[in-house]
Amino acid sequence: MYAFIWRKLPFGLIGKLTGSVLLVAATVALLWYVAFPWAEPLLPFDDVQVESGVPAESGDGSPVTGDTPAGDEHELPYDTDQNNPAPSSTSR
Repeated sequence: MYAFIWRKLPFGLIGKLTGSVLLVAATVALLWYVAFPWAEPLLPFDDVQVESGVPAESGDGSPVTGDTPAGDEHELPYDTDQNNPAPSSTSR
């Protein structure tokens, strides 16, 4: 197939290379602007289900309410002020 297309392209080597690039560009443009937009609604990439219908639970088994964010009941294992010291005042 490709050999047939190569033989049918005119104008020697330069013309064949230019024609090949134009054919590839036209094929990519046809796919990008026609085929992919047509197929996008048929593909499941945007069909995301966030809620499963099962209520979330915190670590102790009680259901998570809007007042209690999950994960806030734990102490941080590091000092949050160590890497963020207060700015030093410079006097001139």
